[in-house]
Amino acid sequence: PWTEHAFLEPECAVAYMDEDDYVHIISTDQSAYCTYHECSLMLGTDKVRAENALVGGGFGGKEDMTVQPYAALITYLTGRPAKARLTREESLLVHPKRHHFVMDFTMGCDEQGIIQGVKAKVASDTGAFASLGGPVLERACTHAAGPYAYENFEIEGDAYYTNNPPAGAFRGFGVTQTCFATETLLNMMAEKIGISPWEIRYRNAIRPGGVLPNGQIVDDSTGLVETLEAVKDAYDAAVAAGKPVGIACAMKNAGVGVGIPDTGRVRLIVEDDEKLHIYSGASCIGQGLGTVLVQMVVTNTDLKREDIVYERSNTWIAPDSGTTSGSRQTLVTGEACRRACDMFMEAKKDGKSLKDLKGQEFYAEYLAKTDPLGANVPNPVSHVAYGYATQMCILDPKTGKIEKMIAAHDVGKAVNPLSCEGQIEGGVVMSMGFALRERYPIDENCRPIGKYGALGLFRAHEIPEIEPIVIDKPGLKVACGAIGIGEITSIPTAPAITDAYYHWDGKRRFSLPISDTPYERKK
Repeated sequence: PWTEHAFLEPECAVAYMDEDDYVHIISTDQSAYCTYHECSLMLGTDKVRAENALVGGGFGGKEDMTVQPYAALITYLTGRPAKARLTREESLLVHPKRHHFVMDFTMGCDEQGIIQGVKAKVASDTGAFASLGGPVLERACTHAAGPYAYENFEIEGDAYYTNNPPAGAFRGFGVTQTCFATETLLNMMAEKIGISPWEIRYRNAIRPGGVLPNGQIVDDSTGLVETLEAVKDAYDAAVAAGKPVGIACAMKNAGVGVGIPDTGRVRLIVEDDEKLHIYSGASCIGQGLGTVLVQMVVTNTDLKREDIVYERSNTWIAPDSGTTSGSRQTLVTGEACRRACDMFMEAKKDGKSLKDLKGQEFYAEYLAKTDPLGANVPNPVSHVAYGYATQMCILDPKTGKIEKMIAAHDVGKAVNPLSCEGQIEGGVVMSMGFALRERYPIDENCRPIGKYGALGLFRAHEIPEIEPIVIDKPGLKVACGAIGIGEITSIPTAPAITDAYYHWDGKRRFSLPISDTPYERKK
């Protein structure tokens, strides 16, 4: 009972000594196994168990350890239950934020608007600690070319230690920043060529069988063109009505990729209650993974929903399925679950019931195999799958405020369409703040001076109409065709909004949050 209200704080963990004399940690992390490994290292013992609390919200921010080691250490030393938390002020000071980027991009095209090449240089402020600064920079660079069909791409990236607060994983993982540069240049080129921003994207869009700038040949699930076509009528209607409208596209990997081991694991157990229990070390933090895995079981077996129990992630029964990051869990853990379902159905094929199978386990895993960066192979596979998106921003021409956001997303197979729509809406709102208003001021001593209420987060009554469009295009041969959607929903929002404001007042904006809008906060 003492843990019932333990997770109402910004960052929080509780720990206690369990009946087996293990330090038992309950944490709102993005990987129970990361919590286990780091706390075990610190304590110098393997007698640690970690369990994921079913509390929503991570967005990359829970990849780093924060308070978990403190709760574990107090319990280890005293034998008593402990709760460690950060206050809002402490969270603003020490918890990783999105990386500040300074970018220099050059893009060229021919007279038809076909991209001929991109050359870029980016510098990232990773703050006082590395955190995930290296992987964020790598992802920013590998995706900076955009979802387009050309192969002349050169980029140089550096991440720098500074005295600023640490930066780390944040929804979009570096791609949010470089997408802003690429998509802004594409809009500028469209104007020079004399075609619409929609048309220049349609002409350059990667299509199934095409080659991305990183050399990867994309598969039949590639749906960028479909996302563009989904917004075409609304785009044309807004332009015809004289409304300022902006547009941007994006791509984002699913899975860790670039040759890094990336394995999903699931264990299905028929327990004494004669129900099939789902165990996976993949954290469910509000993105709906538990629902996805239950749906995978219902889809791939003859069981009903009431026959299935989803168990929260832990480190003593559930197998390690990696971090909840990189929009990977629906794909990699979903495929592992599908394979375990095949094994379950094989055991059940002679008409056996759950009662007959009581006590049996069905374990499966899936390795999302990719090629490392710089691999000396033709057409290297950087990632097992990509999601694609087109987002539109329509302004009220009189007030200059956002009238409507339209976001079309290719997700492969939509396992849960309603959940996909929720992800889209949340991602758009998150990057509306990124584009228009959010600031993180620091003083001359590199200490944050902003209060939570003054950071510029959008409030519920300020949100415009958002129309999510889910493009259901299965083609991937794993996870029933599902790709995932978590990160990409925040990536093309800022350049779409910025383009709309250019068509409102004729000013190009190259820094975020953008200035001279009705949303700009007065200093």
